[in-house]
Amino acid sequence: MGSVPNQGQQGAAATHMVVCGDDGLAHRLAAELRGVYGEQVTLVVPASERSVRPPVVGRARAASAALLDRMVSAAGGRAGAAEPAGGERLLEAAEATEAVLADAGVERAAALALVYDDDETNIRAALTARRLNPRLRLVLRLYNRRLGQYIEELLDQASALASGDGSDAGAGSDSGSGFDASTTVLSDADTAAPALVASAVAGTSKVVQTDGLLLRAVELPPGGGGSGRATLALLSASGNGTAGPDGADPGGAEQGPELLPDAAAVRAAGERGTVVLEQVSYAAPAMSPGRSVVPPFASLFSRRLRWSLAGLVGCVAALAVALTVVTGDHPLYATYMTLLDLFAINDPALGASTGRQVLQLLAGLVGLLLLPVLLAAVLEALGTFRTASALRKPPRGLGGHVVLLGLGKIGTRVLTRLRELNIPVVCVESDPEARGLATARRLRVPVVLGDVTQEGVLEAAKVHRAHALLAVTSADTTNLEAALYARSVRPDLRVVLRLYDDDFATAVYRTLRAAHPQASTRSRSVSHLAAPAFAGAMMGRQILGAIPVERRVLLFAAVEVGGHPQLEGKTVGEAFRAGAWRVLALDTAHTGRREESAVEGAYEEVGSPSGLVWDLPDTYVLKGADRVVLAATRRGLAELLGRRARERAGM
Repeated sequence: MGSVPNQGQQGAAATHMVVCGDDGLAHRLAAELRGVYGEQVTLVVPASERSVRPPVVGRARAASAALLDRMVSAAGGRAGAAEPAGGERLLEAAEATEAVLADAGVERAAALALVYDDDETNIRAALTARRLNPRLRLVLRLYNRRLGQYIEELLDQASALASGDGSDAGAGSDSGSGFDASTTVLSDADTAAPALVASAVAGTSKVVQTDGLLLRAVELPPGGGGSGRATLALLSASGNGTAGPDGADPGGAEQGPELLPDAAAVRAAGERGTVVLEQVSYAAPAMSPGRSVVPPFASLFSRRLRWSLAGLVGCVAALAVALTVVTGDHPLYATYMTLLDLFAINDPALGASTGRQVLQLLAGLVGLLLLPVLLAAVLEALGTFRTASALRKPPRGLGGHVVLLGLGKIGTRVLTRLRELNIPVVCVESDPEARGLATARRLRVPVVLGDVTQEGVLEAAKVHRAHALLAVTSADTTNLEAALYARSVRPDLRVVLRLYDDDFATAVYRTLRAAHPQASTRSRSVSHLAAPAFAGAMMGRQILGAIPVERRVLLFAAVEVGGHPQLEGKTVGEAFRAGAWRVLALDTAHTGRREESAVEGAYEEVGSPSGLVWDLPDTYVLKGADRVVLAATRRGLAELLGRRARERAGM
């Protein structure tokens, strides 16, 4: 284990945060905390990860330094107005053991993020860290959502018991700065999946879903108007969503997106599209994981066999009617006699009328035709039940679907989201043991097994008739190759790429937009989308989710008004700061004031499952006991709830 200090470090009593991980999310999270929030960060990564994609980390630090310079200038050049409170420290360790966590200063830390790719590694380190510092704020990256809920309850309970027993563990933590010992379990896959789905499906709203709360936003064309509750952003002048990294336009000449604009900016938007908060509702429960694999009756038999069976039933009915006319028997008796003749178990019609004898011969002939049809039906039914748990192939004539490349962690979550929206999907996966294949089999989604770079694989997925291509494999070059090939087949195909490297994404955008100016191409980085949510949780607020606006991110958070002078005692209109934050709703369930009438006309949703009051009047005064849901930029939340805000408030 090696220690590589990057900058001067403060004293042992200084509040700092620790980030442990083994992939790009750890680097992006550390850069987010260091550059946007001005926190002192200790980054623990394996030795092999120290040099992984160094240009990305370097660019993040450079961008952070530029952001701090701009903030210093905006503050009038006051010394230390936006200077980071601490430096950054790098530790090299294969795993976050007790010794490594102690060396990283977890006993004095305010927050710890465990973002290893393996759930078990994160859980083991979290249990150790909670024992070292019961008052430590923990943020875990877990893919297993159910296990995450149990672990969150367990760690919170352990912290509460330790604090109740008067434990002095972690006595060096910054208890006076508002830090709490909460535990937050997040998933980068869950954070990124709604944004990826929204990018791939035209007209589908961007959504943030958490604990049954559904926040939905939609992009509107210039002059589209709409009944949105609030305007969240103005899109870039290109209107194609092809901005470069962090919202910068690849061409550099066009106006980028503007988050949380004021009324004057919205009126002066001109030909720029808008993103509005269109709907707020209580989300329906997710698709049950125990969905039955028994196929419906219609899928038991092929279309041709169903027509054959229908023809035989019609013949039997016609023979029964004819027998009723010839013999004058009751229709039920005539049907019974026809079935006996059909199965060759009736006596010969010797001595009967000629018509009766002819009908008996015809019934016998129909019975001979029935035998192979019944045999085919049995074989097809057995085959259908046998393959109900197998992977399906794309049906003939399929069109207007989404081709999803990759069924790893991200692809599996994206697939589930697409099916919850009842969007047809065809998956392409090269690994026959991929974790998402079980989900695809349960949801009966067609899957093409094969390397997407090989000829014929995308054709088998019907990409020439697809509505969109969503490439979310872990390899940038594979995603790019698939996108280029799909564009050669369908120049107007909507393409969404998962690209990690920002320089690479910018170069791709410039080329694709020049070659296909009328087509929609978008890039989404999972770590870029997830890092703000993880950083927000480390800062001690409840992050509901994030919505991408081109390559920038708008966060939704639940914040207690008390202790924030920018909110407490101000009206909703006064608390709004353009480009930083906007109060959207009041959480009445949190304060237990659901039946109050203090906000006249605003309690239109009293008794709603979420307990949230929307459309607050601008004259409503925010009280210290209130808890509000707000939309904010990363920089806005850093100013509202970060270290610099606490220092200015004298905390």
